[in-house]
Amino acid sequence: MLLLSIETSCDETAAAVVRDGREILSSVISSQVAIHAMYGGVVPEIASRKHLESITPVISHALQEAGVGMEEIEGVAVTRGPGLSGALLVGFSAAKAIAAARKIPFVGVHHIEGHLFATFLEKPVDFPFLALVVSGGHTHLYHVEDYGHYTTLGRTIDDAAGEAYDKCAKIMGMPYPGGHLIDRMAQSGKSDAIRLPRPLLRDGTLNFSFSGLKTAVLQHTMKNPVSIPGQDADDLCASFQEAVCHVLAAKTEAAIRQTGAARLVVAGGVACNSGLRLRMAALCEQLGVELSIPHPSLCGDNAAMLAVPGDHYLSHGLVSPLSMDVTATWDMDSIKESLK
Repeated sequence: MLLLSIETSCDETAAAVVRDGREILSSVISSQVAIHAMYGGVVPEIASRKHLESITPVISHALQEAGVGMEEIEGVAVTRGPGLSGALLVGFSAAKAIAAARKIPFVGVHHIEGHLFATFLEKPVDFPFLALVVSGGHTHLYHVEDYGHYTTLGRTIDDAAGEAYDKCAKIMGMPYPGGHLIDRMAQSGKSDAIRLPRPLLRDGTLNFSFSGLKTAVLQHTMKNPVSIPGQDADDLCASFQEAVCHVLAAKTEAAIRQTGAARLVVAGGVACNSGLRLRMAALCEQLGVELSIPHPSLCGDNAAMLAVPGDHYLSHGLVSPLSMDVTATWDMDSIKESLK
């Protein structure tokens, strides 16, 4: 199936053309980072307006880059949720309009579902597998039995890891988004220079919490202001990153031992982080577990990732009705119910 995929859950307007849920013919992303940087974070109203301006040019660009016409598209996959409601509505409305006008099927896909299948665009992973999805809004551990069949093993109870990265970067005086800057500076710092907490490390659950770690960074900088560039800032970045990766790796190891998983997928925007990639590689080598992490270009929000579950659902006759609406919150565990 030649699929058009559309993603507008937050501040990236993205479209892709993918064949058979595996071959990327095009992937176009229009980022709003520069616009939101002056506010220190994403402003929902502005994000929605920029999506309205960008959606048609981005879709046209994706078709042109793929060398196909709209008349050749056989189905549409689009992010239904979770995300910013106004932003989601732009992409979802465009997808439904295309499906209705062309009389082709469309399917609403869970944003995180797209992330955990992004690695399939490079190499499929056998079911079942364990998935750690780490992004600006999500830090979740899932047991993945098949398409649409997910069990949440653990989740963040407050800030997600990516959110903590950006907030701590802001505390240190870095521009938004600062997660990638912390990663870069951490490579020049000493990870044991500053003692920082490991929230919920031994609480007996697979849940995460990064709010306390963020507070610890704030308290440290109030007592010991850092200068950028400077060794003190590099050390704080390295210590912060070590704390985050320590918790993520420890919880993932516990989940692997609990489930007996032989395969691990790490996905989401924070999967670009060099420290996390190295830590997960070492963990999986130690436990004899097969590790799959997408190329960094597929870790952030993109539309191509939606084509993997989207193609599967549409190929099996699981089509979303045109009456379907977006949802700002959506539990992954309930996806199989919505597909019946």
